[in-house]
Amino acid sequence: MIRFLVTLALALAGGALFTLIHSPLPWLLGPMVFSLLGARLLKTIKPLWPSYLRDTAMIIIGYSIGLSFTMETLKEMGRQLPTMILMTVLLLLFSALIGYGVAKVSGLPLPTVLMGSVPGGLSQMILLAEETEGIDLTVMTFLQVSRVIMIIFCVPLLVFSPLFGGNHQDISVSSGAFGRWEDLFPGILLFAVVCVAFAMLAKKIRFPSAYLLGPMIATAILHVAGVPGPALPASLLDVSQLLIGTYVGLLLRPESLTNKFRVISLSFLSGAVLILGSLGLSALLTQLHGVSSATAFLSMAPGGMDQMGIIAKEIDADIAVVSCYQLFRTWFIYFAVPPILRLAFKRIAPRAKAADEAAGGR
Repeated sequence: MIRFLVTLALALAGGALFTLIHSPLPWLLGPMVFSLLGARLLKTIKPLWPSYLRDTAMIIIGYSIGLSFTMETLKEMGRQLPTMILMTVLLLLFSALIGYGVAKVSGLPLPTVLMGSVPGGLSQMILLAEETEGIDLTVMTFLQVSRVIMIIFCVPLLVFSPLFGGNHQDISVSSGAFGRWEDLFPGILLFAVVCVAFAMLAKKIRFPSAYLLGPMIATAILHVAGVPGPALPASLLDVSQLLIGTYVGLLLRPESLTNKFRVISLSFLSGAVLILGSLGLSALLTQLHGVSSATAFLSMAPGGMDQMGIIAKEIDADIAVVSCYQLFRTWFIYFAVPPILRLAFKRIAPRAKAADEAAGGR
């Protein structure tokens, strides 16, 4: 309990400070930074943050995203399906190219770097890494988590900058995107029961991102069917951001790395290049379908759907479009990328072994 309370105090302090300095997404970024620093600096008390708190936040975000789906948006997503496939493949190919470059420069094993460069699907990549011989799990996890952290920092700064015309405080208030606590009941009760039930069901059948996608799908079905759901208060979404941000901040353990400076610098450099590539793809998406630049960028950003959904709601982007692009990439990564990687590794391994034997012979 003491470890948890200390971690909570760190998260609250981070959120308060980042709010004071007018940072974008203060209750996501602040707790993340302070929990990361606390885990490094506190010697006598090790921070603790139960995973079920993150799962609870996922259910809240999933419900909020699900409310954005209507029959019109689903029809639009069907029309954009070929573009979703094209953009996902281009982003994955660009990520693989970055991974190849990082492996060449750093000397790290190519399979490890490729797996660490896949944009999304951290849990799936960890499971795949554990089943694959020759993968450095620590390096792979660090590459994945550092990219996520960099995206959580950089994407809000870009989206809320004059480049995209973002002003999250004014937009959020004027658009009526948030609800009030007094309007939640009794309408929220049905959705709460259904969202929790679908989250548990999705988890049981091993659905990807179960605590996010289960509630999102359930809410979208009810909403499209004509059952109105109340919008969530901004303070409740702030709490969900704190729960997620603190959890992400404690994931990164740079002290377990070898060659720390090289790995850290290359991982953040590759993250920056990937964000630039996402900007280019978002410009193409805007030209193809006429969506706003912020919506296109959040759709292409190689981060998690929960973080992109939070940012989309803050800046009043088209959450349904963002969610569908992110959801399609998530499913593609979970179901198509692992067998592709296994096939690629089968071809890489003999070549690497032959190269090592040739080098030993010389």
